[in-house]
Parts: sequence; structure tokens; C-alpha cells
Amino acid sequence: MDAEASSLTVAGEAVAPLPVRPSELRAAIWALAWPVILTFLSQSMVGLVDTLMVGRLGAAAVAAAGVGTQLLSGVSVAMTAVGTGPLALVARHIGAGEPHEARRVLAQSGVTALVLSLVVITPVILWATPLVRAFGVEPRVVELGGGFVQLVMLSIPAAAVLFVIGSGLRGAGDTRTALFIGVTVNVLNIAGNYVLIFGKLGVPALGVRGSALATTIAFSLGALLALALLARGTLVLGLLGRELWPHLRTIQRVLAIGYPAAAEQILMQVGFFVYLLFAARYGTDAVAAYFIGVRILSISFLPGFGFAAAAGALVGQNLGGRDPQRAEEAGWLANRLSVYLMSACGLLIFVAARPIARLFVDNAEVIADTVSFIYMLAAAQPLMAIDFTIGGALRGAGDTRFPLVTVLVAFYGCRLGWAYLTTIVLHLSLAWLWAALIGDYIARAILKTWRFRGGYWKTVRV
Repeated sequence: MDAEASSLTVAGEAVAPLPVRPSELRAAIWALAWPVILTFLSQSMVGLVDTLMVGRLGAAAVAAAGVGTQLLSGVSVAMTAVGTGPLALVARHIGAGEPHEARRVLAQSGVTALVLSLVVITPVILWATPLVRAFGVEPRVVELGGGFVQLVMLSIPAAAVLFVIGSGLRGAGDTRTALFIGVTVNVLNIAGNYVLIFGKLGVPALGVRGSALATTIAFSLGALLALALLARGTLVLGLLGRELWPHLRTIQRVLAIGYPAAAEQILMQVGFFVYLLFAARYGTDAVAAYFIGVRILSISFLPGFGFAAAAGALVGQNLGGRDPQRAEEAGWLANRLSVYLMSACGLLIFVAARPIARLFVDNAEVIADTVSFIYMLAAAQPLMAIDFTIGGALRGAGDTRFPLVTVLVAFYGCRLGWAYLTTIVLHLSLAWLWAALIGDYIARAILKTWRFRGGYWKTVRV
């Protein structure tokens, strides 16, 4: 693409031209990645602090919140059908110099996400207790988890709107506004956890349910803040009332990109549930260790989120600007940077595995199980970097169907296949169950690298 023609004007403000030289490309990747990393770091810190606070209530409370969070994640994947499309489509339209179409995509995605979220959460709220019981946990965990789920589900509509807005802004190259909104939500969430879990400032102590209520309040206020910022018209994208009126063609385009990503995430959530069932065979301590490990995992792969967003935005924008070669260069460079950083993270968490585990609980068995889980996470970090970043590049191009294939092969074939063999057939120790993660991510890295190298994604029409 001609460098002089690549500068855009959106919402009355000049947008930096797409990078041309390798040094510019590297700088652009870092500029897009670091706010996303910090956004998800602050979000993960909320999860960690929440787990630390709930951990003071005992293993049953940790397991209840963990099961509830698992259900929350499962419901949230439905929003992926709407939230994935904005990044790819907004990036294409920004790269092509069509800001009005980018705004329409954002508005239609937001309305669709809100309606879909209300449909999805209703049955979960009604059947919260039976759903928790289906995880095979102890009666006390079922009792605590049912109330947690009913309250935390109320956060989904606001979270869906925030997801769409953040995705659209990142596609347009604005990752800093999403950072500001995300940090605001997370600060509110942590403060709410402290007050509502333990009963501070004259508020009754609500325990695990207080954590759920704090989440709902924080996301609701965050969604209002995000909508207010868009309505002001000073961001790279705006939100006009007339663009909220249903536009079926735009909704179809968003869903065409998003439904494979949603199917991928649904399959993964089902897979996580099955994997948790295998862990539950080792007892409540193993379940608690698994959820603590997942919290640690949510921090360890943060660079992958950042570079995936950067790769997706730059791939989409360069394809929109009809420069597929530059799009490919952006994808590979983002991947290399991600591998370097996540490998360093893997080494760090390996060395500090036991002290990290001790932050969450003082139960010796849970600590031992958590440490073995952390060791597997550390070994898988470079593979996770490839999975996240190349996957982000493919989604930025609108190629969302192939990652769905990788879930079937890698997660169901490798992880769950090995988990079944380990737990049901060979009756090995819990550490062998955790080792299934490595085979899963080896397969994902190989498959996605092969797909991106093949170049089919350059021809995807969105």
C-alpha cells in the first residue's frame, strides 16, 4: 500500500498511517500490545485478588467461586459470536478508509450482544443450582455456588457491551481507551469485593455472593462509562443514535465471522468442564488447585492477549489497505515478540511456583497440587504464545473457522484423550493429568502455524 495514501481521518482526528518499515511495524505492534497486556493484567489481578479473598473463606468457597466462574466463562462465550467480528471488520474498514462503516459495525454489534446476553443468562439464572451440582462437587460447594452464579450472571449484559466496544476500538488501533475503561472497572471490582465479601463500611458480609455482586456492579458502571465516551464523539470511533437502528446486512457480517469463534469457545468450555470432571476424581483439593492454577494461567498468557490483539488489528488493517504482504509480516513479527516475552514469563513462574501457590491457600495438599499445575503451565508458555498470537492474526483476517478445527484436534484429541487415559485407564497421579496441557498446546501451535504460513487467510472475504 502506498505510504502517502495510508493516513486516515476518523471522527475528525488524524489516525497514524499504517507502518511501512520494519522498525515502524515493531513500534506499532508494541504500541498496540502493551495497553492490551495491561488491560488484561488488571483484569487478572481482580481474579487473583478475588481468589485470595475468597480463599480466606475455605476450600469449599474457592471451589464454589471457581465453578461459578467456569459457568460465567461458558455463558460469556456466546458473546464471542458478536465480539469477534468487530475487530476484524472495524480493522478492514479503517484500513480501507471507511470510518462510517466501522462505526456502524460497532453499533450493530453492541445492540446484538446486549439482546443475545439477555436471552442466554435467563435459563442459567433459573437453573443455577442444578448446573453447579452437575460439576460433581460436594453439597456445600453446590449451596455456595448456586447463589454465586445467580448474581454473577447479571454482569453478562454489561460485560457483553464492554467486550464489543473494546474489540472495536482495538480493531481501529485504539487500545488505550479500552485500557482506561478496563482499569476503572477492575478498581471498582476489587473495592466492591473487599466491602461485600467481608462486610465493610457498614455493609453485611456476603461471602462468596459478595464477590458476584461486586462483579455485576463494576461491569454495569463500566458499560455506562464506555457508552458515554463513545457518545462524546472524541474517540477513534463514535456512536450515533441512527446507527443503533437494526441493519441486517451488518449483523449478518458480524455473525458470519463470529459464529465459528463462538463455536470454538463453546467447545473449549465444554472441554474445560470435562477436564474438571477428571480433576474432581482426585477430590476437592484437586479442584481448588485447578482453579488457583487457572488464575495464575490468566496472568501468564497476558502477553499472548496483547500480541494477538496487535496482530489482529494490523493484519485486518493491512488487508483492508490491500497490502497482504505487510499483514503477513505483522503477524510473524508479533508472534516472535510474544514467544520471547511469554518464555520469560514461563521461566519466572517455574522458579516461583511454590511461593505463588502459598499466596492462595495454606493447605499443604492444595499447594502441592497447584505447584505441579504451575510447572506444566511454565513448560507450555512458548506454545501458548504461538497459539494466541497466530490465532489472533487469523481472526483479524476473518479466518475464524480453522481455529475451530484446532480445538477438536488439540483439546479434544490430545488434552481430553490423554486425561481419559491417565485418569480412567492408567489411574496415574494428578500431575499426569496436568501434563495433558502440554500436548494440547503443541498441537495448537503446529496447526495454526501451518495455517498462517499457507496464506489462505489473505483471501477471506468479510
